[in-house]
Amino acid sequence: MKGADGLLRTGVVGTGSLGFHHARILRDVPEVQMAGIFDVRPERSLEVSRELEVRAFDDLDALLDQVDAVVVAVPTADHESVATAALGRGIHVMVEKPMAPDLDAADRILAAAASSGAVLQIGHVERFNAALQAAEEYLERPLFIESHRIAPFVPRSTDVAVVLDLMIHDVDLVQALVRQPIREIAAAGLPVLTANVDIANARLTFEGGAVANLTASRVSIERMRKLRIFQRSGYLSLNLAEGTGEFLRLKQELPIAVQASGIAPPIPEGGMDALVERIPLTGGRVEPLRRELENFREACLGRGNPAVSGRDGREALAVTLSIEERIRSHVSHSRPA
Repeated sequence: MKGADGLLRTGVVGTGSLGFHHARILRDVPEVQMAGIFDVRPERSLEVSRELEVRAFDDLDALLDQVDAVVVAVPTADHESVATAALGRGIHVMVEKPMAPDLDAADRILAAAASSGAVLQIGHVERFNAALQAAEEYLERPLFIESHRIAPFVPRSTDVAVVLDLMIHDVDLVQALVRQPIREIAAAGLPVLTANVDIANARLTFEGGAVANLTASRVSIERMRKLRIFQRSGYLSLNLAEGTGEFLRLKQELPIAVQASGIAPPIPEGGMDALVERIPLTGGRVEPLRRELENFREACLGRGNPAVSGRDGREALAVTLSIEERIRSHVSHSRPA
């Protein structure tokens, strides 16, 4: 669907921190016309409208009357009402993660998308991280994945546990990397500065034997977003915050007998660097959010599929809610009698 001028008319609902950046980037995406924004806070709409020089609408219906596609960046509790209102009009929708507060709401969004035939994409932006895209050619069959997503405390999204706020990014990533059903989930965590869980760890065991160990914290002194992937061909270390990484593997010139034996060769004078090839990974400087919006544009214009479908978003939500439930049980059982 396109406007009369051939451009995909796109709007943004919700202009908090993330919605602001969606609107900022959409102004410059080729084949997209940034139609406008809507926020339930008129003063915020006016502020963003002036800063970005985009049109602010007084109500949601007025914006939906003028768009072919919309980005939903409102609080999670409001995702369903906004997304289904747009999908009911046949408008393509990208919903920020998590796609809904619970699985029933997620299923209603999926049903609305199926009924309308419109595109539904979920905003798991880490799928578009430059480090992951650069690592893609070296990925084979991960056997163990370890993630650390930690940050200092800020009074944002504290109405939900850190699992839904941060860990869900890595839940989605490991599911996309392993591509096998999860067989077992173990998790622990605790509240520190808020009434909800602020630091959490989860261990996911997949069919086929792969294991993922995920740590998320919003009460850390330092900031880190790292992903480590171990597979038979080597080891990938990815700095998601920087969009860089490296792939370490045994050098190809090692004697075939040594490689096939499974016995570690003697360490030469040069140390491990004499045995291991280090391949730097860089994926360019394009913002992941821009890559995500370009993918959404391509799907809306019928030139591809969303990288993160509604089903993908629901699956990530289902696993994350299971982790949250196990943490609640762990906290409850760990309290002194």
